[in-house]
Amino acid sequence: MSDNYRSREERRRAMNDNKPEGKSQGKPKKKKKGGLFRKIVAAVLLIGIIGLIAGVGTFFAMISDAPKVDDSVLKNSFSSKVYANDGKTVVKEIGAQKRTYVQYDEIPQVVKNAFIATEDVRFYKHHGVDFYRIGGALMANFKNGFGAEGGSTITQQVVKNSFLSPKKTVKRKVQEMWLAYQLERKYSKQQILEMYLNKIYFASGEVYGIERAAEKFYGVKSVKDLTLDEAAMLAGLPKAPTTYNPVTNPENATKRRNTVLNLMAKNGFITQAEADKAKQVDVQAHLAKQTESTSKYDVFIDQVIEEVKKKTDADPFSAGLEIYTTLDTNAQDYVDDVMNNKVVNFPNDKFQAGLVVVDNETGGIQAIGGGRNRVSGGLNFATNMRRQPGSTIKPILDYGPAIENLKWSTGQPIKDEEYHYSNGTPIRNFGRNYKGWVSAREALGRSLNIPALKAFQATGADKAKEFATGLGLKLDEEDGEAYSESYSIGGFRTGVTPLQMAGAYSAFANEGMYNAPHTVTKVKFPDGTEIDLTPKPKRAMQDYTAFMMTDMMKSVVNESYGTARAVRTPGLEIAGKTGTSNFSAAEKQRYNIPDAGEKDVWFNGFTPNYTISVWTGYETAKDGYILSPNETGMAKNIFKHVITHISEGKPKGSFKQPDSVVERSVEKPTGKDLKRPSGSTPSSLITKEYFVRGTAPTKVSQTFVKKEKEEKKEDKKEDKKEKKDNKDNKDVKPKITASYSGGAISVNWSASNAASDTTFTVTMSSPDGSEQLASGAGAGGKTISNPAPGATYSFTVTTNTGQSASSSVKVPDSSDQATEDDSTKPEDDGTTDDNQNEDNSNTDQNNGSDQGDDSSTQPDDNQNSNNGNNGNNGSNSGGSNSGNTDNNNNDSGNANDGNNGNNNNNGGTTPPPADNGGSDSGSQTPQTPATPSTPSTSATPQQEPTTEN
Repeated sequence: MSDNYRSREERRRAMNDNKPEGKSQGKPKKKKKGGLFRKIVAAVLLIGIIGLIAGVGTFFAMISDAPKVDDSVLKNSFSSKVYANDGKTVVKEIGAQKRTYVQYDEIPQVVKNAFIATEDVRFYKHHGVDFYRIGGALMANFKNGFGAEGGSTITQQVVKNSFLSPKKTVKRKVQEMWLAYQLERKYSKQQILEMYLNKIYFASGEVYGIERAAEKFYGVKSVKDLTLDEAAMLAGLPKAPTTYNPVTNPENATKRRNTVLNLMAKNGFITQAEADKAKQVDVQAHLAKQTESTSKYDVFIDQVIEEVKKKTDADPFSAGLEIYTTLDTNAQDYVDDVMNNKVVNFPNDKFQAGLVVVDNETGGIQAIGGGRNRVSGGLNFATNMRRQPGSTIKPILDYGPAIENLKWSTGQPIKDEEYHYSNGTPIRNFGRNYKGWVSAREALGRSLNIPALKAFQATGADKAKEFATGLGLKLDEEDGEAYSESYSIGGFRTGVTPLQMAGAYSAFANEGMYNAPHTVTKVKFPDGTEIDLTPKPKRAMQDYTAFMMTDMMKSVVNESYGTARAVRTPGLEIAGKTGTSNFSAAEKQRYNIPDAGEKDVWFNGFTPNYTISVWTGYETAKDGYILSPNETGMAKNIFKHVITHISEGKPKGSFKQPDSVVERSVEKPTGKDLKRPSGSTPSSLITKEYFVRGTAPTKVSQTFVKKEKEEKKEDKKEDKKEKKDNKDNKDVKPKITASYSGGAISVNWSASNAASDTTFTVTMSSPDGSEQLASGAGAGGKTISNPAPGATYSFTVTTNTGQSASSSVKVPDSSDQATEDDSTKPEDDGTTDDNQNEDNSNTDQNNGSDQGDDSSTQPDDNQNSNNGNNGNNGSNSGGSNSGNTDNNNNDSGNANDGNNGNNNNNGGTTPPPADNGGSDSGSQTPQTPATPSTPSTSATPQQEPTTEN
């Protein structure tokens, strides 16, 4: 191993010795220290110089066309024009008419401090631009995207509202910073703050400037009279004037005011104790009564102003804008008439309503009904009022998500039964009853709560929330509470607005495409800049979901079980959903509200062209509750009037079935699976439903096929049994004989082929009347002692199988030479003579009250002889014939021997002729019979007749 090592070393030395001498000799050169570092520094400096030159050049290029600081623009305002949806009609010109200018020295320090602490705490330290604040804004923009947060100072806000367009671009921001610097050079901090406080927007109704705001909200004659809590409230308003309005949104206003107080304490303007004391004041405690009435289109214009400020940061009252809107003046004028009691009759002055009309294709708001007897700046019941939606949420949170995610059909079976939420809390339907298996269509149409919850649970809370979010409803974020299963039936804490619901429902009518409802399409600035504010449509659901939900909501209107049948309008295809909400137990007790009293009543409906969301109710529980039919039906009544008016003279359109949907006939639900009907399914149990293509059922129901087979089998058994019974009954032949001997009549009865359970009923007719002699099983006999001389006694025996036989005997007069035995026996074959049967068969059965099947009452003259019908036209005052009277049309001429001679009954009971085993349950009064030519007649057994209907 050592040898190998030495050999390798020797080879290396030899190789080094053989290298050229010039390259290996001499002192090695030393590397210069710091050479690389100097190169890096030089490169950075060069890049910096180039960047600086480029930056300066770019900066001056950006500010080269910046507007000049104009004193007149800073202190004066320019009105803006608002156009209707035709782009030509100016519906209003808004400006600075309601502005009171106040000098800096007249503004109390508490007001100045409140605004500085909230808007620009370093106001007195910077020179128009706060680079510390810009750094914070840059971090926020890096995390959330450009424009997520601004770093504007009060000076920059004055510049922006006075000179620049609201586009959030780098160029505009650079110009804003440059002009802010110029403004600070030209004006003092006091002058700039004065400009700001006199130009700022506070509320709808053209409330601009701190002096005007103080008067509007607190009724003070001067801004000097504002207290700490009032100043903090006004300082919090400019960020979102509608959201934080203490008149209409006291909860949000309270939070915002307290935030301002905390900022004032944090930055040393007040003590924490002063802040805490001011927080204890009710935000509405010192508010002035709002009495200024609104003018034409003010409700709509208020929404326009809010949108312009939110989307552009421009001041519509001073920026000289041209604002193009979606306002349909015809629709708005009619809605105003509705709100002013000119179309419908509201129950009282406190009853309120709010509605929004939206174009389905664009999402443009056509008209707004903000409420009744409104004052300027008051609560807008269409856009600001949030209430529980009741069952109108079911298409959005329950059935819509189920169709979208689970591909439910409109006929999806759901069992309506006793049920509870996942936490064990019971849930009930409005009617406190259960329908069993119902389709999703019927469950929605009847507004059943339990199937709705089951649909919500089947889809899952997260998927349902995602579906609702796509329709513009940010549930837990806006509602301020945890999202829960109670949402599935509208159990919100605060709720939604008609504006939100109109936007959501319009997506169903628009094949699943959602357009955020809006009033402004574009804004043009004085410098010629235009901003398109039309929201971009987005797909909220698949077309099959939109169509199938629409068809289900058509059933709410059109089906007999639907809750909105009142809105049906000839010539219009309408779909929609009703909804109600109840008062809490505490509210009912406090305001003495009955259990049937309702808090909110909604109807959200649409045609192929328009969607209208209507809310009705009272502003507060103390104002009243909804109970009468006029009140509960008001939302539907308003919808019907408005949709009829705005649809006049326009193409009505129809809801088109997409290729992704198929229609199939199915059996109505009787279980968890839908099946195709069989040939045995009753037509009343067949319905047509819609399915996502590829999901329609293929199995044929066997329910009624099995029932039919079972029924046929039972019918065969019954037929067989009936035939056997008929045969057995026909074989039973009763006999009865009557004879007079030794001063007494002897009667005996029996039957051939009688079964052990055959029973007999024997009756006798005599001059004294009719009576039953015997009744029971087996043959028998009876003796009648001391019969009346010269009288005729008739006897009839009837079996429980319907056969009968009769016999009679005449008691001789005392002068007659009677033989020892005057009886006449029946013929040997046990049957009656055809001629005799014919003579005795046509007893009139129409006497008395007929309670049976009287389908044929006319006798057949060719078949029946009337030889035995003496006296049939006499009255039957005693009996009621409850058997079938079809025997009068019996072609076979069946015998009715039991009724011979009983045509003048006045009190006795005579059995009727047999009719399919029936018997006469009434009593008949016998009449005096015609005297026969012989002392007695032979007994004639009677068989069951055949009836032809």
